[in-house]
Amino acid sequence: MTILDKIIAEKRQEVARREAETPAAALQALPPFTRPVRSARAALTAAGSSGIIAEFKRRSPSKGVINGTAEAGATTAGYVAAGAAVLSVLTDEPFFGGTPADLWAARAACPATPILRKDFIISEYQITEARALGADLILLIASCLTPAEVQQFSQFAHSLGLEVLLEVHDEAELRSHLAEAVDLVGVNNRNLATFATDVATSARLAALIPSRFVRVAESGLQHASTILELRQAGYQGFLIGETFMKTADPAAALAGLVAELTTPVSAS
Repeated sequence: MTILDKIIAEKRQEVARREAETPAAALQALPPFTRPVRSARAALTAAGSSGIIAEFKRRSPSKGVINGTAEAGATTAGYVAAGAAVLSVLTDEPFFGGTPADLWAARAACPATPILRKDFIISEYQITEARALGADLILLIASCLTPAEVQQFSQFAHSLGLEVLLEVHDEAELRSHLAEAVDLVGVNNRNLATFATDVATSARLAALIPSRFVRVAESGLQHASTILELRQAGYQGFLIGETFMKTADPAAALAGLVAELTTPVSAS
């Protein structure tokens, strides 16, 4: 049983408990459910955008505790001030230390910035929940879903006004799971079965993603030079969490990266 298998098994039990406690109808009555949605596509493709999707992430199965003291609202507000185009907030608790309350806090602190609910989506209930928590887009992971589920969940997300980021890990997932209903396509350089990371994955898959989708590179992005190379390959979004969160001041780490990305290279 892989780590991903364990995560999904736990997630099915977790979602069943939450749905029993708070039915979808109750979620739809919450104030954030009717708030205007912010477009991640627009934020990432706007002129002058940093393209950075800055992630709030306390821990991971592969790294353990990354930052056990950071507060979601303060950290995400700092990210926005430092130049983040979009935010990502982990809401999985057993494996990543996140909670729905973290997304609530980020939404309150950053009302104008698109926020991705980063979780393992396996049901329409979680998509309804994402809208009620104040998210603007959801993540669908090809490794966790069938192609039919990707299509179904994408269409349901759109019916709620949310955008969809489809995450793939290789050519086979891209071919089998890419649906017209998704808005952004993310290439995760981390293998979710082994948690090994290889940035070359994004470079290899770039040309296979049609240009009508916003391309997003995920995981293992530590240096400005890597991001600049991937921009040349056609990527417009760069999801980065651990690189920032492992520092004492995640917002300052982001600000430093943005400065490197925007500093003109002098001719030699």
